[in-house]
Parts: sequence; C-alpha cells; structure tokens
Amino acid sequence: MKYNTREKAILLLSDGTIFHGKSIGISGTTFGEVCFNTGMTGYQEIFTDPSYFGQIMVTTNAHIGNYGVNENEVESESVKIAGLVCKNFSFNYSRVDAAGSLEDYFKNQNLICISDVDTRALVSYIRDNGAMNAVICTDGTPVEELKVALANVPNMEGLELASKVSTKEPYFYGDENAKYKISALDLGIKTNILRNLAKRDCYIKVFPYNSSYEELAAFNPNGYFLSNGPGDPDPLHGVIEVAKQIIADNKPLFGICLGHQIIALANGVQTYKMFGGHRGINHPVKNLLTGKGEITSQNHGFAVKREALVGHPELELTHIHLNDDTVAGMRMKNKNCFSVQYHPEASPGPHDSSYLFDQFVENLSK
Repeated sequence: MKYNTREKAILLLSDGTIFHGKSIGISGTTFGEVCFNTGMTGYQEIFTDPSYFGQIMVTTNAHIGNYGVNENEVESESVKIAGLVCKNFSFNYSRVDAAGSLEDYFKNQNLICISDVDTRALVSYIRDNGAMNAVICTDGTPVEELKVALANVPNMEGLELASKVSTKEPYFYGDENAKYKISALDLGIKTNILRNLAKRDCYIKVFPYNSSYEELAAFNPNGYFLSNGPGDPDPLHGVIEVAKQIIADNKPLFGICLGHQIIALANGVQTYKMFGGHRGINHPVKNLLTGKGEITSQNHGFAVKREALVGHPELELTHIHLNDDTVAGMRMKNKNCFSVQYHPEASPGPHDSSYLFDQFVENLSK
C-alpha cells in the first residue's frame, strides 16, 4: 500500500523537540513558524489564505484531503502555508464537485507535508510552550544540520510579510456600474472578502500594499478597506501613514485582522505578538454594542493591546474574544472608522459576522 511505502519524516521545533511522521511524497525541507488551526473543514481555504504566509500549519482535524480540492475554494492564486503537519492524510477523496486530490494539488505547488504525526501531542506542546519556528524535513537531512539552518530563520516578531503576498499591480473586482467604489489596500487580501463587498453593490480597486494615499484617493472611492495579511504590523510604516491620512480626511474606513492592527497603530495604540495566536472557525466573540455573541473565523498571531485601547480618548472597544478577553474589534468615536480582529468573510467558517460588511456599506452612504 502507498501508505506503507512513504519515507520517514520529522518536524523539528526550534527548542530541539522532534515529532516523527511520514512524507506525503515531496522531498525536501521547509521552514516557518509552527501554528495550529482548529477548523474541522475548509482546509483548502486555509492553505491558500495569505495570512498564513511563512507558517507551518498543524491541522487538528484528524482527516485532511478526504474531500479533495475545488478551484472555487481558494482564497488566493496559490498555497500560502510553508508546510503542512497532519494526522491522517487522505490520498483518496470523495466529493461530486472535487476537481482533484489534495496530494496532486500539493505536488503541483511543491508543498512539503508530513502526516502520521501525533497532532494532539503537538498542539498540546504548542499551547504550553507557544508558537515557535520549526522545520519539516522529508529528505533525511541530519538533525544537526537542520538545527543550524533553523537557528538562522527570523522570528515572526518584527517580520514584514505583507510585501510577499500583496498584488504587484492594481486590479479591479466586481461590477464597474456598482453603486459604491472602494479602494482596498492589499496586505494579503482573501478572495471572499472581495466577493462579500461585490455582492453588496461595490466595485473594488485593489492596490499594492505600498501604494500612497494619493493613489488610493485617485479612484475617487466612497470608502477604503485595509485587508488581512501575514506578519508583524509594526514594520508597515507606509501603510500606517496611509491609514492616518484616511482617518484625518474622515473617509469611511474598514479594517480586518492586519488592517485592524494598522488602524490601532495609526492611533498610537501598540500591538504585540501573542503566545499562541487564534486560528480556527469556532472562536467566540461578544459584540459589546449589542450584547450578542458570535462564533467567528480567526487567524492571527498578533493583537492590539487592550489596556492602551481602553484608555484611548478616540477609540472604543466594540468586540472581545470570550476565551481570553483580547481585543476583537474597535471603532473610532468621532471618525467613520471601525475594524475587527477576526475574519467576517468566513471562508471557511460561520456567517455570524457578515453583518460587518453591511455596516461598512451603510457607512459609505453617510
């Protein structure tokens, strides 16, 4: 059986801990920050989410690949994770509208994957010791050589990655005859965000991460959007300056995830790297304005400092994460600007938070 003939492989953590498994078939090594996602479905959307660039993904669901892949379920033009760690990899798949196997998809994208890992033990270890750099090795490279190479991999804190995933040239999405026009800054934007805006009668021009406010404003938009994306927000000085200019002109502004953190930094509120991060499609959030709870899709390793936000004269805390009371949303008191730390486009995930897109469109009319 193919299952029994695969090569042995290892996952080496930066603290020297080793987890053993088997290679899916692509030989080599890959480096990144190891993290885990608790979603039970939506693996293709997760693997193509630009916010995961530079990270080795551990899936907590026991079976990965069982429903194959479909071209309509990608969030960007390619796989963005640095590598995959899973328990059971399904070489056979079963779904009517599947276009192929996950195995072939990974081979076409040259993604290194290790399966047959005790992912429960690995996730427990990450929870206790925090997210850290790691390497997947499927080619038999000696452990001592891997340790030397791993020691030279930069930490996620202070790492600017938006430039690695942002579009190189502006492009348009939606109906050019739509009621509203939006200038979106691409820090690692997900396709389903654009879908959600377009179906609400918006025509979007998507700009590279290093575009100026003048370039965004030349589209004469009704509002502005700052997208999700990977890495530390702090090094994105140009993006922070653009956010300051949008806010100063009091134009409607909506930020998601990395965009949310940029808005905080534009207001002088610091961000920090989380111990483990939030990644999954079952994270509970409370809307403090309505008192309602939401089950949300999340993917972030950085967050806004709550103590700095609560004491800020121009900002209001609007959403909190119910697991740890971290900041999940905020708005400006005297400006047409709000943001959330999670992913209301929910791809994958529940649709509890889709009202945020409606709220943004309502702001475009003000």
